[in-house]
Amino acid sequence: MFAQAKGSRPLVVSSANGLRATAKAMEMIRAGKDTLDAVVAGVAIVEDDPKDMSVGYGGLPNEDGVVELDASVMHGPTKRAGAVASIQKIKNPAQVAKLVMERTDHVLLVGPGALRFALAHGFKEMDLLTEEARIVWLRWKERMSEDDGWGPGLAAPDIPRAQSKLLNGDPVRAELIALADEYIAHPPTGTINCMALNERGDISGTTTTSGLFHKLAGRVGDSPLIGCGLFVDNEVGAAGSTGRGEECIKINGAHTVVEMMRKGMSPTDAALEACKRVAANYNNNMAKLKKFSI
Repeated sequence: MFAQAKGSRPLVVSSANGLRATAKAMEMIRAGKDTLDAVVAGVAIVEDDPKDMSVGYGGLPNEDGVVELDASVMHGPTKRAGAVASIQKIKNPAQVAKLVMERTDHVLLVGPGALRFALAHGFKEMDLLTEEARIVWLRWKERMSEDDGWGPGLAAPDIPRAQSKLLNGDPVRAELIALADEYIAHPPTGTINCMALNERGDISGTTTTSGLFHKLAGRVGDSPLIGCGLFVDNEVGAAGSTGRGEECIKINGAHTVVEMMRKGMSPTDAALEACKRVAANYNNNMAKLKKFSI
């Protein structure tokens, strides 16, 4: 998040996994490119990277083993927005969201409709589930219940040996199993939010994600919802969200932060106000709140 600062040096901010995105966006802004083009090109670097399991290609799948992606964009100078949700087989949802903004009078396309729209504009379908993400998902399937048919089961004569088949003697797979166990215990909520300000004071932003690991099919978080995972006001500033999307949706997190800045709060105080609203929804019960990443 940041407040409007016309006449200042260009500024690009992102979540922790978007550092490469900020470098690319800054390079484009210094070359005179539009702020939205810059942030969308920036996050595409991470969407294309199979090693980042929170967005795009290689993102962690839903409970059915299917990767569903969400993204939104906002363009401050023209006060426009676009978004896609639950889109499959397209690795760069932020680019599709930008096209929704530019080529339609809608804001949000979802599921099969979003896919058809992307294909109509030349995007190519691909299998987004990498082998690494598949192993993490399969480990979750095997561990989530002792009463279903997944995994060797308690009656197996040698459970460690049966489990080793998933490892296949590969130390890399062993690391993935350890990672999967961590994800099972603490489901990741990674996302990229990237926002930029140029010397003219124009602001744009994008948020892109594969959503919660092993989410229900069709679940939509805050990332593609304007005002929740992203909000830009060219006269005030911008805010974006990563973490537990449901909590941000319930308080319209990004919009809340920008509106607090409009009333004179600093970005830090505005964000704290949003967090206080999340806490208030749980009566400030830390036993519940400690489970959330906001």
